[in-house]
Amino acid sequence: MVVNVIDQVREARPLIHNMTNTVVMNFTANGLLAFGGTPIMSHAMEDAPDVARQSSGLLLNIGTLTEDQVQAMISAGKIANDQGIPVVFDPVGAGATPYRSEVCKRILKHVRPTVIKGNSGELAHLVGIDVETKGVDSVGEADEETIVRKLEEKYRTTILCTGAVDVLCIEGEIYKNHTGHPILTQVTGAGCLLGSLLTAALTVEASSMEKGLAVLEHYGRAAERAANQPGVHGPGTFIPHFIDALSFDPEELR
Repeated sequence: MVVNVIDQVREARPLIHNMTNTVVMNFTANGLLAFGGTPIMSHAMEDAPDVARQSSGLLLNIGTLTEDQVQAMISAGKIANDQGIPVVFDPVGAGATPYRSEVCKRILKHVRPTVIKGNSGELAHLVGIDVETKGVDSVGEADEETIVRKLEEKYRTTILCTGAVDVLCIEGEIYKNHTGHPILTQVTGAGCLLGSLLTAALTVEASSMEKGLAVLEHYGRAAERAANQPGVHGPGTFIPHFIDALSFDPEELR
């Protein structure tokens, strides 16, 4: 399953339109290239709609949002919906400020995501469940299965809650991924990059479950491999090994 999905991505090298935050652009682009996709970054309202028309998938990540970027995201999202292009929405910091909450509502009103991906605090906010957050991070206890089920019922789309154990909800069914490493929590943009890889996987022929779990398992095993390299002493030395591991054949990571 994992090999088939990732082999398809690497054969097609889909062009993924990353409307993501400025903090993670370089990391996201390099990680997606290693994984097998082709990144393009475009936020300008004058440019983003045309880029969306040429792309195979669209990532909407509101990490460092501006009003102009939000308008461009909605425009690109509508085009992606019209063309049947998969859209991943990452509501970074949802609930951290009233503006972020309003932006999430506005995007979800106008754009139909193929997947909504976030941590438990972000996703809980979208369905009115209180989970303690600190900035863009979730720090409180949460019932992830309840959160993803409620969100799936509300928006009728696939939901991914990332954490120590990733929880995926597809048409009411729950799937879990246990691969990964705690050092990922010390790397800015680890979740943002995951959203880009997921967008790439959504462009290939497989079930939603196969595509979601393939990305999560490969991502987690790449982190495990990188963290266990002799030259890794912390998050700084972890990152280049992690980018390398993302390029490996999935069988090499087992």
